[in-house]
Amino acid sequence: MIAPARMRIAHVSDLHVLSPAGVEWRAILFNKRMTAWANLLLHRARVFRRDYLDAVLTAAARAADHLVVTGDITNMSLESEYEEAMRMLEAIARTVEVTVVPGNHDVYLPHVQREGRFSHHFRAFFGSDLPELALDVPAGRFPCVKLRGPAAIVGLSSAVPRPPFVSAGHLGRRQLGALARVLAHPEVACRTPVVLVHHGPMDSRFRLEQLRSGLTDARALRDALQSVGRGLLLFGHVHVRKRTRLPTATGNLEIVSAGAAAVDHSSDAVRAGYNLYELDPEGRIVSVEAWVLDPATMDVRRHDLPPGSAAA
Repeated sequence: MIAPARMRIAHVSDLHVLSPAGVEWRAILFNKRMTAWANLLLHRARVFRRDYLDAVLTAAARAADHLVVTGDITNMSLESEYEEAMRMLEAIARTVEVTVVPGNHDVYLPHVQREGRFSHHFRAFFGSDLPELALDVPAGRFPCVKLRGPAAIVGLSSAVPRPPFVSAGHLGRRQLGALARVLAHPEVACRTPVVLVHHGPMDSRFRLEQLRSGLTDARALRDALQSVGRGLLLFGHVHVRKRTRLPTATGNLEIVSAGAAAVDHSSDAVRAGYNLYELDPEGRIVSVEAWVLDPATMDVRRHDLPPGSAAA
């Protein structure tokens, strides 16, 4: 039975938690992590701030009934980064339920996938109420489903190891087939689906760019969601807040990205913050908001996130 109460879902993404112990040199030499380390030296360490991340997570936890994280929790899939991110999420989970899905930085190398490091550390945050519908994919068992009041939170994994300079994601036919079975399940069908994925579900204008950094089977994901009359499709990866709509056979899906939760930037569309979604007891989407960190006060303030145009 669906509880007669509104539900608030906070959405953060791209935490890029750095190793508090510094770089594990033997773990980065002669592999893709070298490019990430170069990026860290040249750019990311200056713009990703731990104090911003702490402030955003605290504010998001206060505002919501459920907190979702759409991937790139770590920066290079280092064990020390996993452990530090776990400490942060476990602290937040004392005040609000947390659900995570992985990003490309969380399954950075083939051996990280083979050894199941993401699942080892974070499986407590993507347990499923419908485990019989989950499959083994590179980062763990997905789709995960959490039935909460008027919402069915459905987590997907688009994270796969890639060569240097490639960050594209892939869901695959098996996971998309499992998503169709999830959406048809009676306990999901009577709720509003809130679908989580790291990579953006809309095609790039340039196919090569999509293959380099997008979701390679984005069209197949959109096709799988055609049965949904209303809901939210939430993602990260692009480090900017965007909102658009996906027309479906029976209605529309709101497609919304969250910015990187720790980034320091002059633009309100990019700077650290979280999104907040509210559903009424019948599952109608009451509001879609962005809350952005104010560096002067280290508090958050509302940022306009107007409805986007319908996406083809």
